[in-house]
Amino acid sequence: MTDAARPTHAPADHPAIPREKIGVLLANLGTPDDTSYWPMRRYLNEFLSDQRVIDYPKWKWQPILQGIVLTIRPFKSGAAYKTIWNEEENESPLMTITKDQTAKLKKTLKDRYGETVMVDYCMRYGNPSTKSKVQAMVAAGCTKILFCPLYPQYAGATTATANDQFFRALMEEKWQPATRTLPPYFDDPAYIDALAQSVESAYAEMEEQPDILVCSYHGLPFRYLTEGDPYHCHCVKTTRLLKERLGWADDKITSTFQSRFGPEEWLQPYTVEEVARLAEQGKKKIAVIAPAFSADCIETLEEINEEIRESFEHAGGESFTYIPCLNDDDAHITALAGRIEANLKGWID
Repeated sequence: MTDAARPTHAPADHPAIPREKIGVLLANLGTPDDTSYWPMRRYLNEFLSDQRVIDYPKWKWQPILQGIVLTIRPFKSGAAYKTIWNEEENESPLMTITKDQTAKLKKTLKDRYGETVMVDYCMRYGNPSTKSKVQAMVAAGCTKILFCPLYPQYAGATTATANDQFFRALMEEKWQPATRTLPPYFDDPAYIDALAQSVESAYAEMEEQPDILVCSYHGLPFRYLTEGDPYHCHCVKTTRLLKERLGWADDKITSTFQSRFGPEEWLQPYTVEEVARLAEQGKKKIAVIAPAFSADCIETLEEINEEIRESFEHAGGESFTYIPCLNDDDAHITALAGRIEANLKGWID
C-alpha cells in the first residue's frame, strides 16, 4: 500500500495522491525465466532482436535469427545456464545477485534518506521488465527517478539500450516523472578501489602469485569503436587505473575481450585466444577478472570458468584463478551508493 492522501486544499472527491518520493531504479542485462527451450527462446529473441546489440538491417538479420539461430541456440544456451542455475531459488545467479545488491543499496539509502527514496531493480531483457518497474514507481508516488544501468563502462549495446528501454517506458506515462540516468563510472576511485580490494583479497589466499592478471571485458564489434562508441577506451582506462592502484608493472596486467558473436572482427585481443598465447609464452599461472560485469552471470561463471579456462589449460597453463565480480561486496555497494548519492544532488541533500 502507498501512503496516499487527498491534497490539503482539494475538494472532498479529489482522489488520494501518494506522498512524493524519489525512485532509484537499478538495471541489469536480464535473464531467462527458465533453462528450458521456450523461456530461453523468448529471452534470446528479445536480446538478439535489439538493434543496439546487433545492428544489421532487420530484413537481413531477422530471417537468420528466427530461422536458424533461435532453432539451435536455445538448447545450447539452456544447457550452459543449467550448469550455473540457482536451483534453490529457481533463478539465474544474475537475478540472485541483483536482488542482493538491491537489498543492500535499499538499506544504505534508507539509512541516509529515510522513506523519501524508493529503490528497486529491473532487467533490460526478460523479467522484471523496465516498463513494469517504472509503472510501479510512478504509482508509488515517484515524481523523480534516477535510472542506474549497472555497467561501469559505457557501450551502446549495454548502457544505451537500457536507457532506451527506460525512455520507452516513460512514453506511456500520463504524468512523467523528472528523470536522470547514471553516467558510466569506469574511472570512479571507489569502483577502482573495490576492484583492487577484490584482487588483493584473492591474491592473499594464493600460495603462488599469478604471472599476470587478465582483465576480460565483454566484447563488441571493432566497427562500433570506429563509429564512436567509447567502450574500448573506458575498458583500457579501467585496467590502467586498476594497475596504478595496485602499484603493478605494465607486464602484470592486460586487457582482453570475450563473448565474440558472428563473423566480423571484434575488439581484440580475444580472451579465449590470449590466455592460450600467454600459456604458450610461459605464463603458466594466471588470474582472470571481469571488470565490466557488476554481477556474475553466464559470461563469467560459464564462459570464463569453463571455455576460457579450458583454452588456457589445453595450451599448457597450470594454474587458472577466476576472481568473482564485485557482486554485493560491501566495497562495491559503497561505490554504487556514492555514485547514486552524487547524482541525487539537487533533488535531495
